[in-house]
Amino acid sequence: MNLTGVKNTIFSEDVIRNRIQQLGRQISDDYRDKNPVLISVLKGTMYFTADLTRQMDIQMNIDFMSIGVYPGITKNTGIVRINKDLDINITGRHVLMIEDIINTGLTMGYLVQNMEARKPASIKVCTLLNNPHKRLMNIPLEYVGFQVPDILLVGYGIDYNQEFRHLPYIAEFDESMYVNRQN
Repeated sequence: MNLTGVKNTIFSEDVIRNRIQQLGRQISDDYRDKNPVLISVLKGTMYFTADLTRQMDIQMNIDFMSIGVYPGITKNTGIVRINKDLDINITGRHVLMIEDIINTGLTMGYLVQNMEARKPASIKVCTLLNNPHKRLMNIPLEYVGFQVPDILLVGYGIDYNQEFRHLPYIAEFDESMYVNRQN
């Protein structure tokens, strides 16, 4: 398989699996008898959410949101378009937002504010990867898989140009070596 641009592995399959088992146990303990709603922010969270929820031994609901950017608005505003909203009413429910990576914090800040307007009992954030080097907004993160250096990453749901999500590990990516084979 030609993975031009994929460099060294940062987190192996085993390291990811072990950390997700730990997170699953911790979340299960914290949300026992609370029947939380886990909200997965697509597309990057698809593998993380699937693996995380299989490690949890509590009653829960899972819902999905899909977001996009408005044309002409810079990426660093945090303002997003909700392409797919929740199907579950979260009023009075304990909510756990699931994200693949938190960089600036602006997008998650916007989503948390949007969720708070729906009056949940509580709202917390779980992210697989945390990059505090890019943080522009302080977002309280209740559950963090890994702190990451300020490098471009792909794999385990994280993409570059809608590619490389399928990799079972997380690797550094060098966009200068990337060859777009979609054209």
